[in-house]
Amino acid sequence: MEENYERLVAFIAQHAGLSVEEVMRKVVAKQEKLSGLISKEGAAQVIAAELNINFDKQIVKIAHLVVGMRKINLIGKVVGLSPIREYSKNGRSGRIGSFTLADDSSNIRTVLWDENHIDLIAGNHISEGSVVEIGNASIRNGELHLGSFSEIKVSDKVLEGVVLEKPLSHKQIKDFMPNEPVAVRAFVVQLFEPKFFSVCPECKKKVNGEGMCAEHGKVVALRRSLVSFVLDDGTDSIRSTLFSEVLEKLISKETIEDQELFARWKTEMLGKEIIATGMVRRNQMFDSNDFVVNQLADVEFDALIVELER
Repeated sequence: MEENYERLVAFIAQHAGLSVEEVMRKVVAKQEKLSGLISKEGAAQVIAAELNINFDKQIVKIAHLVVGMRKINLIGKVVGLSPIREYSKNGRSGRIGSFTLADDSSNIRTVLWDENHIDLIAGNHISEGSVVEIGNASIRNGELHLGSFSEIKVSDKVLEGVVLEKPLSHKQIKDFMPNEPVAVRAFVVQLFEPKFFSVCPECKKKVNGEGMCAEHGKVVALRRSLVSFVLDDGTDSIRSTLFSEVLEKLISKETIEDQELFARWKTEMLGKEIIATGMVRRNQMFDSNDFVVNQLADVEFDALIVELER
């Protein structure tokens, strides 16, 4: 992806004492030498190795993290701590810890798989606001992952001015990466019928048909809805979802519930060009990206013309 490549080049230039242009020329030369059989990102990684730039010896800024990086060292502040979850899959079970890690350049979801690391959260040794030093981590699906060979410890360093909101990128669909907030101008090419489900009023998790919540027992469930649709911007298409909280800002509950009213709205939306903002998620079941949309807006063509002229 172009943005990942530019970040990697900037990182190499910074640590090699070269200009970005010099690094790019080296990348092009390396691609030509290898008859174009290597990507720009791959060629940049080779250049980094030739310049003795090892990621395992550098403290990396979160904004410089790119897909494929391993043995990453960084320092950040825990700004959003999620509950520890248990999992059972393919005969294996265990716990997963996660939090949002931030520095003065960006932030990233961080996932812990090692029981010793997770115990640091369970025992409140790592809590919201903690500054941590991380070693030997890797990037997977746009997230920072720590395995059994990774290191994490509480730091006495002070971090101020960390980035709490993930910077929003205006991207083409073909360049979408998991776990990043993006905005895209695209056409609605498919729109499906609404689906309805029930959630617990306390934790907002799904309940079964008898109104039983796994955490809170028998509850008076809340009815929720979602609408799936497909966006296409000419570079690729992506399955997208509007959940109740966003959907009900666009149309009334009556329209969602009434087949005839919804059919009219569907006709209005199909083929319409819009600007969608949201979060890219990885669908593990289908090995593809999904787009959870939190805002839809009409294209303001006057403003767009001004932007294009610039």
